[in-house]
Amino acid sequence: MRSDLPGLLRALRSPDPAVRDDHAYVRLAELVPGLEEAERSRLGDELAGWFGDPEVHVRSFAALVLARLVEAGAHRAEWVEEFARWYPAEPDLRGYDAGLGWLHAAAHGADLLAAFGRHPAVEPAPLLELGARRLLAPTGQVFDSMEDDRIGCALGVVLTRAELTERESVGWLDLVAEEFGRGEPGPMPPFASNTLRTLRVVYLLADRGVRPRGRQGEPLMLRHRAAVREAVAGVLRIAAPYAG
Repeated sequence: MRSDLPGLLRALRSPDPAVRDDHAYVRLAELVPGLEEAERSRLGDELAGWFGDPEVHVRSFAALVLARLVEAGAHRAEWVEEFARWYPAEPDLRGYDAGLGWLHAAAHGADLLAAFGRHPAVEPAPLLELGARRLLAPTGQVFDSMEDDRIGCALGVVLTRAELTERESVGWLDLVAEEFGRGEPGPMPPFASNTLRTLRVVYLLADRGVRPRGRQGEPLMLRHRAAVREAVAGVLRIAAPYAG
């Protein structure tokens, strides 16, 4: 491993956002494209192991840097497995903390979901279900820092994969429809509010296309955009029967 990587990884674990965000993450994001394949694999293995860390900022920034590795072409099946165990179960969905700075586990995890979604070695359909399970997990946190947009974008990116069948493109919504169907009168649970707003983003992207991080020019179109649009609208109507 490069001699400077251990120090950057220690800095990435710092509770000080100036050290973690402004220094360690920025420098690691710069270094990742130029790393040798073996260095990327070792770095990814290290970061995937952080998903079990007791500190939320460590778990969250592991996902963010791992996303940069996957975008650069690195991939191991074990990283997907570790991510799938962590992301739906992450209990701390705060966007920003006055002391720790940006935590953003939901958004950083969405970036990694999108990166896996574009990698040809990762099956797309399970990623869609993973995104649904993240949205439906019980939480007391209402998204307040555009986490719904980041997750909706990630789902939109996965939905551009050419090998998806129409059924796979809409099947993940069955989980949402089933959960919404159990809803009762009263205050809307935070997870339901988060999910509704995320699905509205997916509907928009099914209509307009999606631009993955760094993409210039025309957006990518979703593979079965009309079917996705109608399926999302059908789920939204469960909670919003006034919709056309």
